[in-house]
Amino acid sequence: MDFSYRRAPFAVTVVAAAVAASGCVGADDGGPAVPKPSKRAAEKCRSLYDRLPKRVDGQQRITLEPASKYTAAWGDPAIELRCGVPRPEKLTPGSEHYNPTAEAAEVDGVSWLLEKREDGYRFTTTDRAANVELTVPDSYTPEIDALPDLAKAVRTSVPEKRSS
Repeated sequence: MDFSYRRAPFAVTVVAAAVAASGCVGADDGGPAVPKPSKRAAEKCRSLYDRLPKRVDGQQRITLEPASKYTAAWGDPAIELRCGVPRPEKLTPGSEHYNPTAEAAEVDGVSWLLEKREDGYRFTTTDRAANVELTVPDSYTPEIDALPDLAKAVRTSVPEKRSS
């Protein structure tokens, strides 16, 4: 597995070995809230869903209600994936929480914004055609260990944005 740590979006440094990952943001029924991606992002998310692994960080994939091609989860407590989420405010120029030097890590060719949460970490892809968010409870320390299992599926399904 190949890790590099950086301040988003530009400065690159070495990744810390043990980064903790994010807590889950769920719907009322306990599953992740289903995002409403744009038509273009939805196509990429459906492709990602079809390529997701059966296991993430050693945890078996679980069935979610409501079923959606934009969400997936593994284990208990659940490691939750949502595809087609809005761009994080930390990466949105002009937003109140914009931070061009926010922590990020590149894991096996996929760049992720790192956001510490009360109960773990939230990781969100950067510079992809659709935003993919992964929340990992702190019971899976180091939480960053979930990211390599998703790298190939993300790289092959959700291409990097083209520079304009």
